[in-house]
Amino acid sequence: MNENWLNQVYFENDVRSYLLFFTIILSGIILKRFVSFHLSGLIYRAIKKRVAGVDVKMLRHLLRKPFGLFVILLSVYLACKQLHYPESWHLPSEEKFGIRLVIWRTFQLSVFISITWIVLRCIDFFGIVLAHRVGIQESQNDNKIIPFMREAIKIIVIILSFFIILGTVFEVNVASLIAGLGIGGLALALAAKESIENLLASFTIFLDKPFSTGDLVKVGNVKGSVEKIGFRSTQIRTLDRTVFSIPNKKMIDSDVENVSQRNMIRASFNVLIRFETPTSKIEKFRQEIHSFLKNLDYVSSETPPFIHIENFSDHGIEMKFVIFIETLDFSYFSEKREFIFLKILDTAQQEEIKLGIRDIQ
Repeated sequence: MNENWLNQVYFENDVRSYLLFFTIILSGIILKRFVSFHLSGLIYRAIKKRVAGVDVKMLRHLLRKPFGLFVILLSVYLACKQLHYPESWHLPSEEKFGIRLVIWRTFQLSVFISITWIVLRCIDFFGIVLAHRVGIQESQNDNKIIPFMREAIKIIVIILSFFIILGTVFEVNVASLIAGLGIGGLALALAAKESIENLLASFTIFLDKPFSTGDLVKVGNVKGSVEKIGFRSTQIRTLDRTVFSIPNKKMIDSDVENVSQRNMIRASFNVLIRFETPTSKIEKFRQEIHSFLKNLDYVSSETPPFIHIENFSDHGIEMKFVIFIETLDFSYFSEKREFIFLKILDTAQQEEIKLGIRDIQ
């Protein structure tokens, strides 16, 4: 009785085939999370040494939906193999245009989309791994370039997938299509010449690393801190709190002075001493200040203080002071420079030397 029921035919397919069809579909729906979980685990174990520090949960989270879609599509394919189209419907074959061709190409398209989705999620995962490594190294420029490179690779994958789909699913002559797009692509490239130059310049900045976000730089007449390194321009906030957007092409073509990369700050100024001052007092004054500066722990011993008579002007004798203070904090530098100024004034008063200060840099 049971066997007779299973052998009953509806639309030229027996009940047994329909049961297998729905069983496979239901199994795919039930098992998709299980299969996704273990496939992700296998991939993680294969690359575990290269992704240290990033938990397998992240990979499983990224691949859960694309793997789930792939499992469903695979189960649909296996389920449909249990049935066949009724001959009484007189449907055209899959090689001719008709509902069978549309269904088959829709299925192929879905498979390629799911595979592309899996590849894109794997790229996202490796981007997270690289970002984790950069976070350990605290490299700001690498932190900028990783999202860009990740998106660039994903765009390349999508374009390749698009052409593969055109050639495989829709049987388009991809070579002829690319040749036809060549002239249009050339015109587009010429129109976007400046944008492409700035984009390539951004690569140079990211790889050569002449400066990073937060650095104090001087480009031409613009001096300020780098707020953002984009793919078209670099934004610099000046000391007046205004923002300059300088194209990246100009940034690499110009002489860029990275002030933040210095290991100390220079104080350079001239002291004017009147001509009537005895030379003995001038020499004593110079030696006292030099001795005082050498004993300061924040004045560089690597580059000792420079104190010498530089020139004679209409107003008196010009004594040149060049002092390197070991700090990158401009507020701290200003405070110590002011202390040195006061010491110079105090010593001059003690020696009864009249002077003036100018050309402070």
